Amino acid sequence: MGPEGAADQARRPSGSLKPNALGVLGIVFFVLSAQAPLTGIAGAAPIAIALGSGPGTPAAYLAAGALVLLFSVGYVAMSRHVVDAGAFAGYIGRGLGDTAGTGSAGVALFAYNAVQAAMYGLYGSMVSGLFARYLGWDVPWWACVLATMAVVQLLGAAGIEMGAKVLAVFVLAEVSILLAFGVLVLVRGGGPEGLAAAQTFSPSAALGGAPGVALMFALASMLGFEATAIYGEEAREPRKTIPRATYLAVSVITLFFAFATWMLVSAYGPSKAVAAADAALEGGDASVFVFAPIAERLGAWTGDVLPFLLVTSLFAGILAFHNSANRYLFSLGRRRLLPGGLSRLNRRHSPGVAGAVQTAIALAFVMPFALAGKDPVMTLFSWGSGVAVLAIMLMYFLTSVSVIVFFRRERLDDRVWNTVIAPSLGVLGIAAAIWLIVANFTTLIGGEAATATVLAAAVPLVFLVCAGLSRLPRARTAARIDG
Repeated sequence: MGPEGAADQARRPSGSLKPNALGVLGIVFFVLSAQAPLTGIAGAAPIAIALGSGPGTPAAYLAAGALVLLFSVGYVAMSRHVVDAGAFAGYIGRGLGDTAGTGSAGVALFAYNAVQAAMYGLYGSMVSGLFARYLGWDVPWWACVLATMAVVQLLGAAGIEMGAKVLAVFVLAEVSILLAFGVLVLVRGGGPEGLAAAQTFSPSAALGGAPGVALMFALASMLGFEATAIYGEEAREPRKTIPRATYLAVSVITLFFAFATWMLVSAYGPSKAVAAADAALEGGDASVFVFAPIAERLGAWTGDVLPFLLVTSLFAGILAFHNSANRYLFSLGRRRLLPGGLSRLNRRHSPGVAGAVQTAIALAFVMPFALAGKDPVMTLFSWGSGVAVLAIMLMYFLTSVSVIVFFRRERLDDRVWNTVIAPSLGVLGIAAAIWLIVANFTTLIGGEAATATVLAAAVPLVFLVCAGLSRLPRARTAARIDG
């Protein structure tokens, strides 16, 4: 271990998670798992094409990636000075104070638990359908979810290395089949209208239709890259590993989604892609838009394989968000902002108590929908995804502001681009994205305006309640959110 690695070890808080457990690729796999690439392509891309920019949707992924990269510049700069399993909460607390940091921690927990619950909804529906299709069994979706919660809890408690190995297998499987399809379309010169790069990436194509809606769904597909900083305590030489993992993850995610959606548009032809996406949505199964051209080019066998890969994609995302949320709980317990028992580590040096509590929270998110007999896709998946997107974008905004304030005050980094210009551009871009999300929130959740209003209002409400709790006498005497 070099001098910087030794310094990182010395700066770790007491009761730290297992050090030197993850390298760059291990962290990147966690991030890609949170993205659930096949889920993002099969779930979000058809909606973005049908309701957004049509054939210009791949350009929206490039635009979303550029915005996330701007955010990442300041995020990475701060990661060199703050190594914390609380990530957003730690960064915002260091820049904007304990009250804002605690409010942000509440919103981040809300977001990660909401998106995990959303994935459980779609996952339960998919697994229930597979039981019916292949075994003729009528298994309720919530029973599939309960069994999977137990598995996720066991894997989370088994240690971060075990989780990384499981996720690597699942991510490689789903990415491989999408890349195989994309490369095949590319080398064959595209679909009936060729590769159609001009009809996809030209300014007129990118700005056609409703580009705000396409950008919104593109951003939704990229949530989770910020997990790079969450694993800072478990990374080898985090001041090097976290920046490399962040930039690599954002670049891979952006290029992958842009390429995959471009090849889908090309496979149908730009003039027919929107109609095909509309037909899939009207049929009640958006994945048909993606699965049909893959089966046409790779063979009918993919019709059996892809549903299982979609399930493993969702499982990988669920496990990734479980690990993110339990590390937030661990971090807040260590600072006594939540009960200190949450900071207890098991024999594998994992946050065992926090993991169990996170599983209980997931259960509390899911079971009301099951008891009420709600459709897990139309309600739990749609609502959870929408509120998570809005909540995490708020975290991006506050983190970018915090980066500017922190470096203006501490003078630890004199790089103007990294600490002022890029974060400022990120603030403006993220503010615009939040406006787009709020303006199109009813479309994002696939519900009614009244439901959209309640869900959108929940995000600032959680922030205000948690920020208020930090002002209680017990909280004011707790350790600072920045450790």
